[in-house]
Amino acid sequence: MIYLDNASTTEPSENVKNAVVDAMNNFGNPSSMHRLGINAENIIKKAQGNIANIISSNPGNIFFTSGGTESNNTAILGYCRQNKKRGMHIITTTVEHPSVLAPFKMLENEGFIVTYLKTDNFGLIDLNEFEEALTNDTIFVSVMAVNNEIGTIMPIDKLKPIMKKKAPKAVLHVDAVQAYGKIPIKVKQWGIDMLSASGHKIHAIKGTGILYIADNINIFPLLNGGGQQKNIRSGTENVVGIAAFSKASEDVLKYNKDYVGQLRDYLKNGIEKNIDRIKINESKKETQAEHILNISFLGLRSEILLHSLEMHEIYVSTGSACSTNKPMPSHVLTSIGCSRDEIDSAIRFSLSENLSFDDMDAVVEALKKEVYNIRKYVRK
Repeated sequence: MIYLDNASTTEPSENVKNAVVDAMNNFGNPSSMHRLGINAENIIKKAQGNIANIISSNPGNIFFTSGGTESNNTAILGYCRQNKKRGMHIITTTVEHPSVLAPFKMLENEGFIVTYLKTDNFGLIDLNEFEEALTNDTIFVSVMAVNNEIGTIMPIDKLKPIMKKKAPKAVLHVDAVQAYGKIPIKVKQWGIDMLSASGHKIHAIKGTGILYIADNINIFPLLNGGGQQKNIRSGTENVVGIAAFSKASEDVLKYNKDYVGQLRDYLKNGIEKNIDRIKINESKKETQAEHILNISFLGLRSEILLHSLEMHEIYVSTGSACSTNKPMPSHVLTSIGCSRDEIDSAIRFSLSENLSFDDMDAVVEALKKEVYNIRKYVRK
């Protein structure tokens, strides 16, 4: 098996599996005052420390959720609804994940004024346009750190200085689901007020996310009840998922970015040399995440190629796993100016350290065969 869909989800590591078993044995409720409860609470505290280390924050600012979608919704809806008296203008981009765009649309229906920043052909927003969009009525900005379809790295570190000058009331939220553990993140230094991440993107397990919330940020909780996690997110914590996230955060410190980047370049060059009529959908070299490669194989449907590769036990994606079953064309590829043929024929290869150069050779050989066969059939 050659698994190239790591931007959708990753295979849990052996270390994570062991951490899950240990956490299941420490089955106490972290709100209980006896020893079993304290053991579970200590797992959570350790996880907060490990995660805070990745994003350069304080452990007490880390809150656990069911995943990136809940984290994004909590940040966006929770803050904007709580603080709408301060202003009704909010800003995001046209290339965000659906779990950001959907709550923005909800708020738009509730009377908020939304500015959707467009991108250039590399998937980057224009900082001058960003500055022009800000007003004294702007209270919230959400920009993703790494795009989940083409891997563009946004200039997150440059946003807050502009916001302080033009919209001093505005807070900054960052969807870092594809960035966490892969690029440096410094929430305090960059002025990030809220940040979302998800464990199953870094070889933890599904069902656990985090939301970093800076001091003095007041949000309306989406879940209410027992008052766990400082009333930000009520409900008994998913200690097993949190333990997995914690161990994966320890392991990600050893992430070999250069190796993954070499794999990406090797695969890209192999495809370019062996297959014609393709288009690489990517950012500039300096703003391209190393684990995502998006290529359009013109003249065929990406779904057909996906299933053809599956016959070789090669697993890829046609785009975001959260929207691939929808009939609408990719909003990300649309935003960067791709034609409908380029969108309909796009395949996303997302890599991890578990792959090898021999794997990349096998992928190129399979692509040569299947692209040729599909195009031949389409021409008939």
